[in-house]
Amino acid sequence: MTIKEKLDNLTQNSGVYQMLDKQGLVIYIGKAKNLKNRVSSYFVKQHESGKTRALVTNISTFEVIVTQTETQALLLEAELIKQHMPRYNILLKDSKSYPYIAISNDKHPRVSFFRGTKQEKHQYFGPYPSAHVVRDSLSLLKKIFKVRQCTNATYRSRSRACLEYQIGLCSAPCVGHIKDDDYQQDVKMMSLFLGGKGKQTLEKISKKMQAASVNQEFELAARLRDQLIDLRKIQEQHSSSSTADMDVISAFQQDGVNAIEVLFIRSGKQVGQEFILPKNSNHQSVEVVLCAFLPLYYVGKDTPKQLLVSHKLLDKKIISSALHTHIIDTPSKDKKHYLSIANLTVKENLNQNLLARFRKKSTLVHLQSVLNLKKLPEYMECFDISHMMGEATTASCVVFEKGVPKVSKYRQFDIKNITPGDDYAAMNQVVYRRYSKLLKDNQPLPDLVFIDGGLGQLNQAIMVMDSIGIDEIQLVGVAKGENRKAGLETLIMVDNGQVNKINLAPQDPALMLVNHIRDESHRFAIKNHRLKRSKNRTTSPLESIKGVGKLRRSALLNYFGGLEEIKQASVNEIQKVNGINLALATKIVETLNSSR
Repeated sequence: MTIKEKLDNLTQNSGVYQMLDKQGLVIYIGKAKNLKNRVSSYFVKQHESGKTRALVTNISTFEVIVTQTETQALLLEAELIKQHMPRYNILLKDSKSYPYIAISNDKHPRVSFFRGTKQEKHQYFGPYPSAHVVRDSLSLLKKIFKVRQCTNATYRSRSRACLEYQIGLCSAPCVGHIKDDDYQQDVKMMSLFLGGKGKQTLEKISKKMQAASVNQEFELAARLRDQLIDLRKIQEQHSSSSTADMDVISAFQQDGVNAIEVLFIRSGKQVGQEFILPKNSNHQSVEVVLCAFLPLYYVGKDTPKQLLVSHKLLDKKIISSALHTHIIDTPSKDKKHYLSIANLTVKENLNQNLLARFRKKSTLVHLQSVLNLKKLPEYMECFDISHMMGEATTASCVVFEKGVPKVSKYRQFDIKNITPGDDYAAMNQVVYRRYSKLLKDNQPLPDLVFIDGGLGQLNQAIMVMDSIGIDEIQLVGVAKGENRKAGLETLIMVDNGQVNKINLAPQDPALMLVNHIRDESHRFAIKNHRLKRSKNRTTSPLESIKGVGKLRRSALLNYFGGLEEIKQASVNEIQKVNGINLALATKIVETLNSSR
């Protein structure tokens, strides 16, 4: 699918977009309140910034992750930038963008607001979406745990308890009003809570509150009730560390097609995602597909401790036991937003995929009409010949199924025993080798075959097909246009000896598909030709002679001084080299003479 086609159907929800280059590398990551408007802006106007113009030039495609809010998009953008380090993003040496809560490693640890370069000996919790959320959380934490928040200078200078102690916001470890062990226990409980393991803390406070109520200590019970409420408020505000390692799996079906989105959550942060279209799953229920997917995807992998799924599973206990993980199908409040992101993203990705399929099929239908074919050309192949002045001739065969390249089925051929530069003979050889083998192996034949070249190359392919008894494949030549300009190609077909030439408009979908297939075969042929040529130029002719190993090659080169001198030598001269007899010397001379 082209960028324009993706833009036409892009969602208007908020989210994060990733720009990718031709190699599939992420070169820019951004956030948007409206993904359609923001991403479209890169391609519909001229940009004053040279950096932005350079970015747009290098964009091959883009991907999006849909979020519920702009805040979620903001945090996700930061995490993905740290992960991919895109070359067009503004990057920081360390994570200074968002604030954290830090607990120091002092004798009496201090809890504080933190933004900057982290130190290994301290504990950090976050990031938080904003500074005021951290400060509000710290204000509530000191009411509950009474851990000091003063600076070390103030702590060391105290000779008596400060006002914080007087109003019940600190236990005053600086002057010994609390035992060291009790203070460390308070720090540990606070650390556990911030680390997402505060359930026991909430239970402990709840029990104290109930006990105070039973003992009619209503003022204490009220204070504990407020603490419980405040702790839960912090838990809701905390943005990342409240969630353990987890994968979020959302399954969705549209028009009978099933899709799955997997979000990877590590230490509460989304570190990646994967969109999957399970094979042979069309028109199956979402629950059935999800049950089948989980074991196939996770067996043999390091499964996270939790899997959050979008639908209830019939075999939940069995799958959970087999994968040694906890499967959650009814998420708590702090996990719901992850599932919402997965749900929104899988719908967007599947919608884009279905639109791409529709366009590809409509293009194939159009191509069928243009070429007057009896059946839809779902399986197509294309051949191209590549060489440099007759040197290192290679041929490529690329395969397209339903308008999509199948790289695993591409084939390359080394062309031998022809006059250097004879493209007709090369085409004849590669077509024969390809289809005689498919017939021998009883493999399916393509519906349509494109031959890169004019009528001469096409006639060679027709002759081969006739000689091996194949008449059900439609052959089409793709001749280059005037001045080899793209979009001016001529499609050539031969029917009962009559040559039919078809010229289409440059923007015609059928011609654009043909050009895409032809360009792919050209790229693949050139790639393999260059590899072969490079290998030929770095390989000595001596290496092809049986009996001339590394030691004898070295001896020959040391004796004569170089390959050209060896080529000029006689059998008697070569025989003087240690380890080479008359028979081997004769073979060397004959081989080197034939390679001239």
